[in-house]
Amino acid sequence: MTLKIYGIAASRTSRPLWVAQELGLDYQHIAQVYEGGGTRTPEFLALNPNGHIPVITDDGIVVWESMACTIYLAERFQGPNGLSLAAQSHAERADILRWSFWAVTECEKDALTFLMHRIAMPEERRKPELAQQADRRLALVLQVLEQHLQNRDYVAGERFTVADICVASVLAWVQRADAMAACPRVAAWLERCLTRPAQLQVRVMARNRGKT
Repeated sequence: MTLKIYGIAASRTSRPLWVAQELGLDYQHIAQVYEGGGTRTPEFLALNPNGHIPVITDDGIVVWESMACTIYLAERFQGPNGLSLAAQSHAERADILRWSFWAVTECEKDALTFLMHRIAMPEERRKPELAQQADRRLALVLQVLEQHLQNRDYVAGERFTVADICVASVLAWVQRADAMAACPRVAAWLERCLTRPAQLQVRVMARNRGKT
């Protein structure tokens, strides 16, 4: 076995793990934690000098940054019977790239703020006004995806691809946001993504390995 995925499932490592589960890959999951300096050891910094998870290694190739790991796995591997999450045309590749980067640049910061200050942090540490501000900003951003999904079921092409994994992994953090409630197409698409068996398996892994 040469493919290794480092990082706990209850983190951005869930993204490459989701691809691996969708494709039924043979891989070793190394549940590398980041608390307590776990990613600042010389051994881990030799893999990722930034000291962050996830990291994947594949027969001598090292990839870090969660979206890069996710897209790499989708392009590198296929599942049973040629199942592919990667682009099959230039048009699909354009959609995969632009929407994956959109999720990072337009959504992730506010989605994480909402998650932390509405759900994840202990209540005494939350700042509700920060969650509300993030929710308001996301209301405009999510309308872009709402319009994109007007006549389609998935983000790229006519099938489930790595683009759906990249975008859904971010928007999963804001399922309870008012911004999501105002976007029924996005909400329905997100529900389809998050109820896929591979994603449910990653959630079980997250519960078993601790939380971010």
